[in-house]
Amino acid sequence: MEYLYILKQALMYVLVGFWCYQIVISLCSLVKLKDKTYITNKKHKFMAIIPAHNEEMVVSNLVESLKNQNYDKELYDIYVIADNCTDNTAKVAKEAGAIVYERFDQEHKTKGYALQWFLKQKIEENADYDAFCVFDADNIVDKNFLASMNKKLCQGEDVVQGYRDIKNPTDNWITAGYALFYWTMHRFYHLARYNIGLSPLLNGTGFMVRFDVVKPNGWETETLTEDIEFSLKRIIQGKKLGWATDAIVYDEQPTSFKQSWSQRSRWTVGHMQCIKRYTGELFNAVKEHKTLMNFDGFLYIMGTTPMFILTLILLAINFVIYIASAMTGYELFINILNYLVPTLLVPIITALIVMFLDRKPIKPMLKGLLCYPLFMGTWVVINFKCLFKRDTKWEKINHVRDIKIAEVNEVSEKI
Repeated sequence: MEYLYILKQALMYVLVGFWCYQIVISLCSLVKLKDKTYITNKKHKFMAIIPAHNEEMVVSNLVESLKNQNYDKELYDIYVIADNCTDNTAKVAKEAGAIVYERFDQEHKTKGYALQWFLKQKIEENADYDAFCVFDADNIVDKNFLASMNKKLCQGEDVVQGYRDIKNPTDNWITAGYALFYWTMHRFYHLARYNIGLSPLLNGTGFMVRFDVVKPNGWETETLTEDIEFSLKRIIQGKKLGWATDAIVYDEQPTSFKQSWSQRSRWTVGHMQCIKRYTGELFNAVKEHKTLMNFDGFLYIMGTTPMFILTLILLAINFVIYIASAMTGYELFINILNYLVPTLLVPIITALIVMFLDRKPIKPMLKGLLCYPLFMGTWVVINFKCLFKRDTKWEKINHVRDIKIAEVNEVSEKI
């Protein structure tokens, strides 16, 4: 029993230390830094790349928002990768004004494979572009997106994540949960790290990569979370990613719990694949580069499934000690609360703080805030399920509405 007490105490120190570190870093989101100076001053040429699988309902809205960018129309092209489509995605995209590449490969269906296939061709062509931006087909892009990314290129940044906002935050408790989660991560994870010279992470869509970065090896990813994988590979090389708060892309989130469950399960499995593939390399990068940025990247991967497993072990130890009559029922209850409160209630507080700091009206999101513990709680269940059953099948998110850029702007003014 003495050894269990020692192990329990050690795990508590690890968990408390980890979260104290996260809190300290999060506070750095309040730091306001001077804008970076320009290394060069030019208008760069972009590819806007849209991998799309059966997205005929929404892809034209994205193309329209890209065509209306506040940027020289001669300096960017819009490409749609119609990936294994069985509908009219290619036809609709062409009619909307995009350059369409059709791809058919039933064995390799994810966005990562589509990007590999497309960028390989552009590299072989030695295409005349400075950078490319990647979007999901259901996105809508703010008119200043490319101008903001051009500014980042002029400041010498190679890989930059834009601000991923939500098209439909008030549809129901699920979309509200996504919105609150992303808003919190944007400020307390990505912005905080960017402010103090650590590295944010790519976030699935609305990001920019200098073309030269991928020319040597192409877009090489093998996990379900190609965005995180690409980020970790950059961090392993000792290279920081950038963050652009004013490069805004609006993403549509699923309204169905079944689809949300499937999507978040896929993300969790993708993180587990990254843990298996890159934990050793991240640790070696810490020893090689000896920077806080590399250490922070290592902590990111350790803070996902490994930290969740440590928490489960700690809870199990508490129950064993209680069963052995070495702990009272009250003490067990308090120890469980020590886990439940940070997991389910603290996110509401942090979301409220973020909404206040980012000047997002709280009233339209009240129901979402009250249901946020349910959203986060289901994610805990998903994490637990994925420890034992890892379904890697990709399922398409069905779109229930045809949301245009004008509607997004109206919602943004209210939220």
